[in-house]
Amino acid sequence: MTRRFVNELADGENLDQVFLASEKQLRTNRNGNLYLQLRVSDRTGSLTAMLWNAQQKHFDGFENGDFVTIKGAAQVYNGTMQVLAREVKKASSDGIEEADFITLSTQKLETMVARVAEILRSLKNEHLRNLAECFLVDEEFMSMLKRAPAGVKNHHAYHGGLLEHMLSLMEVALLVAPRYPKLDEDMLVFGTFLHDLGKIRELTYSPDLGYSDQGQLLGHMVQGVVILDQKLAETEKQSGNPFPNDIADQLRHMIVSHHGTLEFGSPKVPMTLEAVALHYLDSLDAKLHSFQQLIEDDVNPSSPWTVYHPSIGRKIFKGL
Repeated sequence: MTRRFVNELADGENLDQVFLASEKQLRTNRNGNLYLQLRVSDRTGSLTAMLWNAQQKHFDGFENGDFVTIKGAAQVYNGTMQVLAREVKKASSDGIEEADFITLSTQKLETMVARVAEILRSLKNEHLRNLAECFLVDEEFMSMLKRAPAGVKNHHAYHGGLLEHMLSLMEVALLVAPRYPKLDEDMLVFGTFLHDLGKIRELTYSPDLGYSDQGQLLGHMVQGVVILDQKLAETEKQSGNPFPNDIADQLRHMIVSHHGTLEFGSPKVPMTLEAVALHYLDSLDAKLHSFQQLIEDDVNPSSPWTVYHPSIGRKIFKGL
């Protein structure tokens, strides 16, 4: 059977496909009956699947991160595609094409890593360049960076998404900084590299996406500062010289303020030019990626408009 990817499913379409399972839950409806809810995904996206009249054996039949075979039908509900399953069971590994479940290829990831290294090693500030090298030569850290997502459900929610988001911001920072002479270009570029690094510890991604205990308790900003301080100590040990406190504090500030406002999780609001720029560039990249995903996943391909999305309070014009 020819594979039908998540972004190809049509309303009412029958399906018998293998997906990657995550976020499984055995829940009770208003009548007291059990149903199984899970997230299913492939390289093109993810959606919710539900098996009504489920039993404990259905829940126990597979684990998060397993491949599952789902028989059922696709259905549009409140403008979002979902799957109503008749059968959910763990799939045999025979015949599964892993490339069908990988958003970014190994070659693409290596190319992005090389570009990140090129940008960081081109920094004019010697202190930042030395600090960058401590990250780049850490094989365990770089391996995690190539696997980590930038989120679980929102923007760049796939393996390698964090690296892709990071590099996108670094490239934009290189374009924006020359337009504003008062901006410290090196500081802004390094801030775009640092701002979300805590997500390599906040999130789990082997293979399904979720939150670690540390992520739930501390969040990625605290973890980001911890990672930075560890690398600052390594830099000082290797160079034999103290790292400038003013630069270190500005880097920490960029991490803890990049969400922009207290209500969005930043313990501090941006108070340097570089922190302000980082916040808005981060928001721009995340929002454009999310809007683009809504367009690509839209369930009404015949219309130049997407369906109405309550989460953003609007439809999106896709073009004629």
